[in-house]
Amino acid sequence: MTNPLLAPWDTPFDLPPFGAISDEDYAPALDKALAAHDAEIASIVANPVAPDFENTIAALEASGEALERVLSPFFAVAGADATPRRQELQREFSPKLAKHFAAISANSELFARIRAVWDQRATLGLDEQDARQLFLVHRGYVRSGAALKGAEADRMKEIKERLAVLGTEFTQNLLKDESDWVMDLAEADLRGLPGFLVDAARAAGEEKGRAGPVVTLSRSLIVPFLQFSPRRELREKAWKAWCARGAFGGETDNRGIAAEILALREERAKLLGYANFARYKLDTEMAGTPDAVRGLLAEVWAPAKRQALADQEVLSAMAAEDGVNGPIEGWDWRYYAEKRRKAEHDLDEAALKPYFQLEKMIEAAFDCSTRLFGLEYRPLDFESYHKDVRMWEVTRGGEHVAVFIGDYFARGTKRSGAWCSAIRSQSRRPRVQAPVVVNVCNFAKPPKGRAALLSYDDARTLFHEFGHALHQMLSDVRWEGVSGTSVARDFVELPSQLYEHWLEVPEVLEKYAVHVDTGEAMPKAMLDKVLGAANFDMGFQTVEYVASALVDLEFHDGAAPVDPMARQAEVLADLGMPSAIPMRHATPQFAHVFSGDGYSSGYYSYMWSEVMDADAFAAFEEAGGAFDPATAKSLEENILSKGGSVEAAELYERFRGRLPGVEALLKGRGLAA
Repeated sequence: MTNPLLAPWDTPFDLPPFGAISDEDYAPALDKALAAHDAEIASIVANPVAPDFENTIAALEASGEALERVLSPFFAVAGADATPRRQELQREFSPKLAKHFAAISANSELFARIRAVWDQRATLGLDEQDARQLFLVHRGYVRSGAALKGAEADRMKEIKERLAVLGTEFTQNLLKDESDWVMDLAEADLRGLPGFLVDAARAAGEEKGRAGPVVTLSRSLIVPFLQFSPRRELREKAWKAWCARGAFGGETDNRGIAAEILALREERAKLLGYANFARYKLDTEMAGTPDAVRGLLAEVWAPAKRQALADQEVLSAMAAEDGVNGPIEGWDWRYYAEKRRKAEHDLDEAALKPYFQLEKMIEAAFDCSTRLFGLEYRPLDFESYHKDVRMWEVTRGGEHVAVFIGDYFARGTKRSGAWCSAIRSQSRRPRVQAPVVVNVCNFAKPPKGRAALLSYDDARTLFHEFGHALHQMLSDVRWEGVSGTSVARDFVELPSQLYEHWLEVPEVLEKYAVHVDTGEAMPKAMLDKVLGAANFDMGFQTVEYVASALVDLEFHDGAAPVDPMARQAEVLADLGMPSAIPMRHATPQFAHVFSGDGYSSGYYSYMWSEVMDADAFAAFEEAGGAFDPATAKSLEENILSKGGSVEAAELYERFRGRLPGVEALLKGRGLAA
């Protein structure tokens, strides 16, 4: 039978035929696609015609279509539905792919053609988009080590292959720790927990095949348990397991892997002539240098720590009334913070949650994009990679724009967190293609027949990831390599964090925050409390984030630490980290940094982008409202549609007329003096 990954796809919008693909199709399809890609590269190199933009740069972009059609569905399922067989395939594929792409980037004849085109760039008459494509291709090959020769080139290939293996191992170890750990709850342990949490614990127990309710290490379950459980000993057990992911010992321990990754990254950077990995990585980002990153984080750290320490005193006093001696511990913070929020803002998460139905929040995210950008959504009845996955066709003015895929519920085969990816990115050359975009979340799945309810933070996550999706769906560029979210890492979070602001717009909440049972809109008094408490516990949230960003930076700005855990402890000690606040991501579970190079030396980028998102939303407010059409048009034309076809700083200045300072961020977080 024909392998469906290699045959033409007779599917709506050329979607991967997930229902026809078996796990045994991937390996043979990958081998054939790799061979096809090798032949395409060989053809470019062997071209007897002198190198020019079309026969080298454009031809290179056109290569690898078969490989992309194999890998895009595979990586979609490998992250969101990682069965044991798919994990085995990923371990097999990672070094093979690393070797394949390392060989291409080290192909001296190919690089000679690229460099020849680069050297004649001033005489080629290229327009802005083609000139940008040439610049990025040439820079990418130089930064990948294409100019290295001999033993250095060989060592660079070895490093890339080993890093690919280690990143996969790190991810799979973390997923195993998260999926294996379970804390059974007796009926007595459910006392004091709100109904939505009891339902989620029972549903998790059913999914795990246990006799009763459980707590797992899924964020959508463990965080509310830490907020609401009056059983301090159970909170402690759950919190310690949550913090120890990736460091349980044994085969899934990530500490040695992290050390090796850091050492290899340093060696890689030095082969390319950089003092360390941070300087290599930041050279192409908006920030530019480690000192610029450190400066931003320092400006935020001082007021955030001051606020967190003041909050810690208040929460410790509350705990003392319950008989807790001394300052609060990490497993106490969320519990007493929730009590304090209820006391000071009269805001009860258990009373609030029925107003945040998943279905209504999806509608809200869609509706805001309709009002801002004219997008419309039509459900698609098409089999995806899991029964919980949903699809929509996205149109504008009756014309097809994209396919949007939503995968919202936690499951044992899905890695933690939330993310946006593209099964296919928009381009006009070498193929005209519309994007297929996936949002993946880890919300608690409700019992059958019950509506899925979100926390306010969950709803914010949904809007955040949909902001990334809009960046992909509204892309309008020539080359796929600069499409959508293919931008500087410290710019990529701008559209996503900016879109979160629309969840806070009163008219959006008034329309979509309706009670699951009565259908009534959230009362005005509650709505005011929700918006008034938007910055509640912001000291804690900022400290846990900035500490992680600074540890990431210090790991890479200097010699790689032999013992990353010891270096982590040193950085936190130097910061004077509040005792009851852990890093948001401790080293053994820091998937942003160690599952791949994406956010390595770049976890700061969320805050760098936040400086811009606070200022960008102010542009709407200054123009008269969150749905001002002229500002929305400018946002699309200058940022969302441009991808990486123009330098990030220039795009922002086109939209706003200037680059912002940190003041808007501090004000937005309630940390301004």
